[in-house]
Amino acid sequence: MNETEFYAKLLALPNGANDVMYLGKRYLLRKETLLNGKLLKVYAEELGKNDIVSGNYYPTMKGGMLKPCEMSDKKVIDFVLHATVI
Repeated sequence: MNETEFYAKLLALPNGANDVMYLGKRYLLRKETLLNGKLLKVYAEELGKNDIVSGNYYPTMKGGMLKPCEMSDKKVIDFVLHATVI
């Protein structure tokens, strides 16, 4: 994973609830920045379906540490890199 690109894209996503498109599907994304930027939380639900994306990112730990919630790192990384706010 390119930490710099991932972190830049994650920071660019607005805090709060936002509609995003990912792989041609619409999701409701909730992003929170906590602990003075030491924790970034993302949680997204595909609207009308069952898919979710959820993870916590700690940019100051070990040069950046992603902790996905019951899914692969790859799924969270791909979502952050390719989701676009609509």
